[in-house]
Amino acid sequence: MAYIHDEEQSEDLALLSSINQAQETTRNLANLKNLGGVNHLLLLLNTKAQSGISSSSVASRAREFGSNHLPAPPPKSWLSFFIDSFDDVTVQILMVSAVVSLLVGMYDDPVNGYVEGVAILLAVLIVAVVTACNDYEKEKQFRKLNEVNDDILVKTLRDSTIALTSTNDLVVGDILTLEAGDRIPADSVVLSSDSLEVNESSLTGEPDDIPKSRTSDPFLLSGCNVTAGSCTAVIIAVGSHSQWGKIKAKLETESVQTPLQEKLDDMAMKIGNVGIASACATFVAMMVIKMYIKPAYLDNTTVFTHALDAFIIAVTIVVVAVPEGLPLAVTISLAFSTKKMLADQNLIRHLQACETMGNATNICSDKTGTLTENKMKVVTGVFCGVEAMSSEKLAPAAKSSIVELISTCSTANLTTDHNHNHADKVGIVGSKTEGALLLLLESEWGGKGVDYRTIRASKNFGSVGGGRMFPFSSSKKSMSVIVETDTGAYTSVTSNGSSSRSVPSALDNSWTLYHKGAAENVLERCTHWKKSDGGVVKMTKGKRDEYKVWIDRNAEQALRCIALAELCGVEGEIDDIGNLESPSNLEESGLTLLAIVGIADPLRADVKDSVATCQAAGITVRMVTGDNLITACAIAREAGILTASGTAMIGSDFRQLSPAQLDAILPNLQVLARSSPEDKHLLVQRLNGALLPTSEEEWKIMHPGRNYKREKDSLLPGYQSEWLASRSAGEVVGVTGDGTNDGPALKAADVGLAMGISGTDVAKDASDIIIMDDQFGSIVKAVLWGRSVYDNIRRFLQFQLTVNVVALTITFLSAVFGYKPPLNAVMMLWVNLIMDTMGALALGTEPPTADLLDRRPYKRDSGLISRPMWRNILVQSLYQLVLLCFLLSNADSFDLEDGSRTHFTLIFNAFVFCQIFNEFNAREIGDAFKPFSGLGKNPFFLIIIVVTVVGQYFIVEKGGEYTMTTPLSSELWVMSVFFGALSIPLGFFMRLIPVNEAESSFAECDGGVRGEAKGANDDVKNNTMMRENIINLLVACGAIGAAYWKVRN
Repeated sequence: MAYIHDEEQSEDLALLSSINQAQETTRNLANLKNLGGVNHLLLLLNTKAQSGISSSSVASRAREFGSNHLPAPPPKSWLSFFIDSFDDVTVQILMVSAVVSLLVGMYDDPVNGYVEGVAILLAVLIVAVVTACNDYEKEKQFRKLNEVNDDILVKTLRDSTIALTSTNDLVVGDILTLEAGDRIPADSVVLSSDSLEVNESSLTGEPDDIPKSRTSDPFLLSGCNVTAGSCTAVIIAVGSHSQWGKIKAKLETESVQTPLQEKLDDMAMKIGNVGIASACATFVAMMVIKMYIKPAYLDNTTVFTHALDAFIIAVTIVVVAVPEGLPLAVTISLAFSTKKMLADQNLIRHLQACETMGNATNICSDKTGTLTENKMKVVTGVFCGVEAMSSEKLAPAAKSSIVELISTCSTANLTTDHNHNHADKVGIVGSKTEGALLLLLESEWGGKGVDYRTIRASKNFGSVGGGRMFPFSSSKKSMSVIVETDTGAYTSVTSNGSSSRSVPSALDNSWTLYHKGAAENVLERCTHWKKSDGGVVKMTKGKRDEYKVWIDRNAEQALRCIALAELCGVEGEIDDIGNLESPSNLEESGLTLLAIVGIADPLRADVKDSVATCQAAGITVRMVTGDNLITACAIAREAGILTASGTAMIGSDFRQLSPAQLDAILPNLQVLARSSPEDKHLLVQRLNGALLPTSEEEWKIMHPGRNYKREKDSLLPGYQSEWLASRSAGEVVGVTGDGTNDGPALKAADVGLAMGISGTDVAKDASDIIIMDDQFGSIVKAVLWGRSVYDNIRRFLQFQLTVNVVALTITFLSAVFGYKPPLNAVMMLWVNLIMDTMGALALGTEPPTADLLDRRPYKRDSGLISRPMWRNILVQSLYQLVLLCFLLSNADSFDLEDGSRTHFTLIFNAFVFCQIFNEFNAREIGDAFKPFSGLGKNPFFLIIIVVTVVGQYFIVEKGGEYTMTTPLSSELWVMSVFFGALSIPLGFFMRLIPVNEAESSFAECDGGVRGEAKGANDDVKNNTMMRENIINLLVACGAIGAAYWKVRN
């Protein structure tokens, strides 16, 4: 960098390191003082607290001090995955058996005896290579997703402009602006702060929040969260040089199984046990045939050789039967879905959230920015008693109070994007509500010469003796600042005989509390109001009622009403402004109302359709908002959330309900207004039973000082045994959140959905999914993808169980009836490859379709295999078994020698093509018959089919001694493919068997829209589906017939 010479670089780096030693606050502070304090640090880094660094210096700073890309553990190599693929007992046994077969074969036949053993080893090698490639690609995808997850936007000051910057682009010397809820992106030193507290438990393990300030402890550590207050800070270490970077480099993230993976592991174990039993039975049957029946084809085979062959086939059966493809299918489907969901503005932080969201029964959504556009604009207002969007009638004393309040009682900033083709676009960094007020100042209302930045900077927030800021509180729905003001503008006025309020005049060091928040709440705290001439008069009951009517009238128009108030001369009511922890007492002591504004935030265009889609999918949508009840109801009706039979209530009433009373209201509770984060948490707990106290001790911890025996049934959220007794099952709840205090509700929810734009870092850390664009429509897409993952697994399961049933049964039956097993070890390993890895790739990557949202969610404990799936599995298995038994016992019908290699090759070929065509059938798990629909949207499926067909051709035609196959004539090829293709029309006819999913598999519907949405169009849908099925059948039969006729002729 230009300001640090090469010979000075190492010395300066050492200086920065000396003030950033882990767990050494006292020493770091002493070294900082020796360095000359914060001001000298800024000089060393060639940065300024008021303007930040120059954008032109970013690249050189990154070269000198490093980038802020946090180090990740070294990726696992492909070779490691390859070695891990052999970490399976059955595969190891099979390999040992193959080696024994190789040695025995070479002893018996030195020329060709090695073939079978080598072929088995090659087959195992191919399976291992394919598995390693899949796992390696999956690991790469998840590492990319984690990089996106770590990349957040923070407020930085560069070139005197505040803007949002990616954490990856931060450099040493950058000036940060941090607020409660933000994650600290790099090691920094505080320049100015206001009531700043930081939780460092992620690094130090200490659970308590630590106060920070420029004088006592100015060091902010990356990876920690700001829990209270605000500050500006200068970055002193980034990336691997930061405290969090040093720790993260030594961490390795262990993969955690999702609930669906655990359920599939259990199913795989059961299927594997069936396979082991079948393998043992097959081995015993083959040995009985050799020892007692003694067929002619075994005359030249010794007992040991036959026992070895039988053992290899038995082990191969176990390999085929154990469905290792089940967890692989989940992994592939989740990896595929999470990547696609990112394009749909859903960043998956925890994999289980993807599948859980598919069966969500409740979505508790915020209003602002999620249901609405979050494009706020002040459209009406009452300013010092004047209802007009103009400040012409306001005296300077009246207008200046409003201007100063809006400028200082805010953490938002306006930015300008310069565009050569269009007019400059003004953007908002921070709260959109506060941004709307700042835009008011820059409109005609504010007039020329009003610069909120200059006014805010003059108050010296965070500096010793400067202004104090108390950020927005979600519980109080307000925020405050205390600033030094020019009291000369304020004079005492008595009007119309009303009692006047004494206002300080011409006092040195006069301080004013500015307060803004929810209109009806602030209005209740006001005892006076300021007139347009700057005079202050008492708030009469009539005037208060007049304001209330104005608030209600505008709330009915879905406007957010914000009140602005002040309290002058607060230095006379508190001893030490600098050490004031909370302005609560001042806020309650009688404020002067300055203005009430109505802010418009229009409903998003897609919200009505998205809400209706959720309701049709059996999902109850509830609005949980901090807004006025009237405003919330107006928006909820417009969105279709609040229905005629729905209930809306405010948080203060909600908190007074008993668990039983709330349970009676829950089915129809659609709007919860003026709610706090604690209300949201209570609602989630009552819906899904999460984190409820399980004992008297836990209840008392939650309700200190209350009587357990007398009050346990009257206080929310209740307790676990009572909750379980009151319902058959809990709801699966998705909750949106954006604030720091939303963390508990996001954690308690089955799926926590944090807002990517408006959400704090604390909320994002507590969430399972981050909605990158804050839109409700993206939440619906998360539900769609979740259901897609669930159905993709069931598609694969339907396909695999069919192959399992047929392969194990035909091998066992052939042994029992004295036939040589038609499928040898190499053939079965090829079938295993088709069934597991390739099947998982083909069916685990099916994209979602809109009809997934036409059904209700499944219960938590519903089985993976539905009744229609069992029908499909059994019918296809029966057809394939009948076909293979026919081919096995009727070789002469095809002019083949019974038990010859050509005979068994025909059986093997027909069996494989049955699986290939049945893979098309497996794309539907219900009554719909659409085997070829949407193939263009799933290129993986087509690629797998082509690879399988090509692989089968080479195995049959070129396998020879290795696979024990022989080339087939064109007629036998046509016959094999034709027998397999019959699985397609059979897929239509089997769906005519009337089998419905068990009603008990689905979650129960609440009343209202969710219950009314189903049933009305079922007959129409069924008739339409039947017509489509018949058309698809005719198309399939026509294609098969045309292909068969063309080949035959």
